[in-house]
Amino acid sequence: MDGIKYAVFTDKSIRLLGKNQYTSIVESGSTRTEIKHWVELFFSVKVIAINSHRLSGKSRRMGPIIGHTMHYKRMIITLQPG
Repeated sequence: MDGIKYAVFTDKSIRLLGKNQYTSIVESGSTRTEIKHWVELFFSVKVIAINSHRLSGKSRRMGPIIGHTMHYKRMIITLQPG
């Protein structure tokens, strides 16, 4: 279960809850099949589809030094109704 970091609660993700879709941030190296297996195993549900996209890190400035935060991957997991 190390692949799933935490759930995302934005306006869009809360709207998707009505369609039985759950949004979470996962490890960057995780694949769709790994996440599907973990969700079905630990939560005892049937996963219909998984949509994923990689988001780039944001720029951060600390004095004269410019850096950025880490890239991350977000997955939208669609569950079977019921």
